[in-house]
Amino acid sequence: GFQVAYVVFRKPAGVQAAKALSQEGPLLISTESHPVKTGISKWIASYEASVVDPKELKAEVDAYMQDYDKRMAEEEAKAAEEDGVPDEEGWVKVTRRGRKPGLPRTEAANLRVLEKEKQKRARKELLNFYAWQHRETKREHIAQLRKKFEEDKQRIALMRAQRKFRPY
Repeated sequence: GFQVAYVVFRKPAGVQAAKALSQEGPLLISTESHPVKTGISKWIASYEASVVDPKELKAEVDAYMQDYDKRMAEEEAKAAEEDGVPDEEGWVKVTRRGRKPGLPRTEAANLRVLEKEKQKRARKELLNFYAWQHRETKREHIAQLRKKFEEDKQRIALMRAQRKFRPY
């Protein structure tokens, strides 16, 4: 039988390079020096390439953390040097340090503070403080239950009306 292969080139220059190859003997894609992996050996190689060696990962993470710690120490030293020293305009940067540093001035922090205040106000607010308010909420609850009961009765009646004997 015949064996046929269709080749699609990425660039037009690839066609010219393929035409320039010698026509003597077969062209081999996979050789001993440059093997092309296929099938399960390709899958195994792909999987092994995707798995990270724990020792290499630990070494990389340790190196990164040492670099990070060094940068942070440099920044802290720079901040300590600038502490209390006026800048070119004569202003001194004042920071709050101690057990409870100041709140961050970000929008998210402000929203959290507002949400906590709302929750405090809601806890302080008394629902049904007066007896007439308590009776009123009970009446409303009973009215809602009766309304749901009537809707359920109608729904059951509709389902019973739709239920017919259908042999086929």
